[in-house]
Amino acid sequence: MQRIGVPEKFGEGFSQWFEWIIREAEIYDYGRYPVKGTGIWLPYGFKIRRHVLELIRSLLDETGHEEILLPLLIPETLFRKESEHVRGFEDEVLWITRGGYEELDVKLALRPTSETALSYMESFWIKSYKQLPKKYYQIVSVFRYETKMTKPMIRVREVTTFKEAHTLHEDFNDCERQVAEAIKIYSRFFDELAIPYLVTRRPQWDKFAGALYTIAFDTVFPDGKAVQIGTVHNLGQTFTSVFDVKIQKRDESIDYAWQTSYGISERVIATIVAFHSDERGLVLPPDIAPYQVVIIPIPHSNANVFKMINERCDSIADLLIKSGVRVHIDRREDMKPVEKFFEWELKGVPIRIEIGYKEIQNSTVTVFRRDTMKRKAVGVEELMQELKKDFDEVRRSIELRAWNWLKSNIRIVSKLHDALKIVRSEGGIVLLPWCGNELCVRRLIEGEEGIEALGELHRESLVRLDVKLASPEVECGFCGKRASTFMAIAKRH
Repeated sequence: MQRIGVPEKFGEGFSQWFEWIIREAEIYDYGRYPVKGTGIWLPYGFKIRRHVLELIRSLLDETGHEEILLPLLIPETLFRKESEHVRGFEDEVLWITRGGYEELDVKLALRPTSETALSYMESFWIKSYKQLPKKYYQIVSVFRYETKMTKPMIRVREVTTFKEAHTLHEDFNDCERQVAEAIKIYSRFFDELAIPYLVTRRPQWDKFAGALYTIAFDTVFPDGKAVQIGTVHNLGQTFTSVFDVKIQKRDESIDYAWQTSYGISERVIATIVAFHSDERGLVLPPDIAPYQVVIIPIPHSNANVFKMINERCDSIADLLIKSGVRVHIDRREDMKPVEKFFEWELKGVPIRIEIGYKEIQNSTVTVFRRDTMKRKAVGVEELMQELKKDFDEVRRSIELRAWNWLKSNIRIVSKLHDALKIVRSEGGIVLLPWCGNELCVRRLIEGEEGIEALGELHRESLVRLDVKLASPEVECGFCGKRASTFMAIAKRH
C-alpha cells in the first residue's frame, strides 16, 4: 500500500516521485542552489556514489586502464580544431571569457568532454606502437549548457560523476577489439548493479560528434521513457589526424593512431534509484548500500535490561564489521523504533537487525529483509552465514525484478504504425524488423515529435533477450524490404 502523500512512481508522476525520493532519502539536493541544472550530493547519496565509482574503477583497473586527471579548461584554439566535434557540442559549451577585469586573449571552454584535450597531449606522449594500446580514464565534472528542461541527475548542466575512458591503438582492428572490451566492461558494471539494459548501435545521425560510430546502453524508466546510461565510441583517426598523434607502426611506417572513448554519468545512480525502489522507498543492492545492515535497539523500561540490549548491539556490530559488513547502530533516543524502521526502509538498507529483550532471552536477533519486507529470528551463532545468504538473495531478487520490468516493456511488432501507437500510449521500447537502411528510418521517425530511433539492436542484446527474426522472409517495418535485424524506437528522457 502506497503511503499517503507519496507521489506515484509509475507513469506521469515519475518525475515528482523521483524528486521526492532523492530528497527524502537524503541523496541529492536539486533545484535550490542558485545555478540552474546543478545539484548537491548529500552524505548518504555520496556514499552510494562512492561505492558505484569503486566498482567501475575496479573493472577498469583490472583491464589495464590507468586513471589520470586532465585540466578542466580547454582553450578555444584546441576545441575548434576538429570541426565535426565542434558542431556537435557548439550550442552546449560554457565559455570563460574574462579573468578578473581583463578579457582573455583565448576563450576557455569548461570541458564538455576531453577528446580534444587528451589527443593534444598524446601527440607529445605517444610515438610508437610499442607504447600501445594505451588506456586512460578519469572521473570528473563536465559542463554542458543543457537547453531542454533540466532534471536531477538525468539532464543537468554540471555532470559531476562523468567517467570518461580514452584509449589509443595501432590500427582499426585493435580499436574494434577495444570497443568489444568496453561493451563487456559496461555489461559487467550494470549487471553488478542489477540494472537491466538494451545495447544498440546508434544511427549515424545520432552518433557522438567525431566518432565513426556509437554503441549505447539504454534502459526504460518507470514512466515508460528510455534513458541512455552509457556509450562507447569508435573514434577512428578523427582526432589523432587533427592533433597529429602519429606513431611508428610494426612495419616501420608512420601513421595516425586510432582511438576509442566511452563514458557513464550520474544517470547510473538515477537508474539505481528508479529501478531499486518501491512504494516505501529505496531497495538498494548490498554491494553499493551505504549501510548493508542497520541495527535497531528496542528500548526497555528496565535500565539494566536496556544496557544489555545495547551491549548485544555492539557485539553484533563488531562481529559484522570484522567480516567486512558496513553497519550502523541507530541509537537515537528521540525516535520510536517504528519511526526508525520507516526511515531505513525509505533509505533502502538491505538488512535491518532488531534486538530487544526477547532476543536477549533467546540468544537470537530479528532479521528484516528490505526486499521481501519479512522478518525471521536468527541465532547469534548462525548470523554471519545467514546474512551472506540474504545478501545474495536480495541482489538476485532485485535483479530479477528489474529485468522482468525491462523485458515487459520491450515489445516486437511488424509495422511502424503499430510501434508508434504503442510508444505514444504505453511507452517502453518497441523493436521493429529493419532492412539496415538508415534513410528509411530517419525519413519516417523525424516527423514524430518526442519519438526517436535508439538504434540497431546489438548482438549483446539479441542474445540476452533471446530475440531473432521469425524467418528470413520478414519484411522491414519501415519500408517493406527484407529485414536483417531490429531497430529500437522509444520516447527518451
